[in-house]
Amino acid sequence: MPLHSFLKGGALLAAVLSFSAHAVTPTTFGTVIGSALLCNDQTVNQPFYDYMVRFFGPPYKRDGGAWWFRTPDARLWDTEISEVMVSDDTWPLVFVGAVAETTPDLLEQAVTAQSGVRYAKIDNSRFPVRETRPGSRIVYFDRKSKIYCAKFKPLPPALR
Repeated sequence: MPLHSFLKGGALLAAVLSFSAHAVTPTTFGTVIGSALLCNDQTVNQPFYDYMVRFFGPPYKRDGGAWWFRTPDARLWDTEISEVMVSDDTWPLVFVGAVAETTPDLLEQAVTAQSGVRYAKIDNSRFPVRETRPGSRIVYFDRKSKIYCAKFKPLPPALR
């Protein structure tokens, strides 16, 4: 076998092994990402970005001020979470968000049942935004929902 064929095969094997290592949702997903989505943690994007890259691989796109990660087989509150978004510093907000494969009504019920967190509808539209006191929000996203925590970036130490 020529050396270049062997190296190509090795690179392919490394890529497959790397992907399979990222295919398993870590046991810390609920503690790290779930807590962040409920605004129970500091919202600083770099640690969340590093966490997502470590366990799910590089983001598949950058859009809307965020890095988007696919999260196969990830679940929070007994609900499938298909994507996680981490802010990319192009917006005045720092945020962590997720796409839940269910409606906002059902996601709200699941979060409340498992965590005790209560959401209030903050508008009277056909598709109301739901919010907790700490600032976690659930919004409509086509036939799915997004849950996120967003905070304004703190001032740099020199400006405090």
